Amino acid sequence: MRSTRHAGRDEHLAARGEAPQRARLGSQTLLRGLDVIDVVAEGPIKLGDLAARLGLTRSTTHRLASALTDRRYLSFVPHSGYSLGPKLLELGFRVRDELDLPRVAAPHLERLALLTEDTVHLGVLDHGHVLYLDKVPGKRRINISSRIGELQPVSSTGLGKALILDLDDDAWVELFRSERAERRSEMSLQEWLERMRRYARVGYAFDLEENEDQIRCIAAPIRDVAGRTIAAISVSSAAQYMSDQRMHTLSRDVLTTAQRISEDLGWTGRHPAAPQQRQAAGSAKARSRVGSQRR
Repeated sequence: MRSTRHAGRDEHLAARGEAPQRARLGSQTLLRGLDVIDVVAEGPIKLGDLAARLGLTRSTTHRLASALTDRRYLSFVPHSGYSLGPKLLELGFRVRDELDLPRVAAPHLERLALLTEDTVHLGVLDHGHVLYLDKVPGKRRINISSRIGELQPVSSTGLGKALILDLDDDAWVELFRSERAERRSEMSLQEWLERMRRYARVGYAFDLEENEDQIRCIAAPIRDVAGRTIAAISVSSAAQYMSDQRMHTLSRDVLTTAQRISEDLGWTGRHPAAPQQRQAAGSAKARSRVGSQRR
């Protein structure tokens, strides 16, 4: 009887020891499968090259790739190798549909407002204006007159400037002139362009009481998975709380917050400024030619 009890206890202990081991093996297999997808995402690859990249045997690599192919995460073409499969495309579209910019940005905006004690905005371009999507009031007793849903100019607001940092001089000139034809400005085109070039180099923009008297702000762009600017955030406060030194200090917090929101939206560091500049320049020249033809 004692030997039977001992045998049963030994079997129970062995089973308990095997459970964590199976869990570890399962996690290892999952991580290896994800590594396979990461490598294949760089471009079609044959089995031997895939195994070499992963540091695994051909048999192990084949087993992982075959399982992913069966579930449509990978596709296999003879003589070409493995490539990403249609399942990932389906998931990508689903993620894109579920990503709601204000919802994704909200916790980051609230943290930034708590950190700075100033008002934080989220905005996008909408038919040549800045549309405010969200606003988190600061703790200071300051009235920032902005409202969610309202439209503001591009060239005089921090958000607006941050939203167009990737464009070139021709596009900036056209925008400045079109807006200043409707509202007077004490700033010359040349001075504004010099500021925009400086902002483009550092990746953030200032509003130095250009849009609202005694209100200053720092703004930075938010990018999507392709690196395109799709929105911007800003920190705004009264000029008395926004010395030049504090604005430069706060710019790091604003940039970091914008980058974290971008990463949550799938951005990986890609920055397609050059293609956007060429496109903007081409559009501006085309509009110039059309204008001259009409004259």
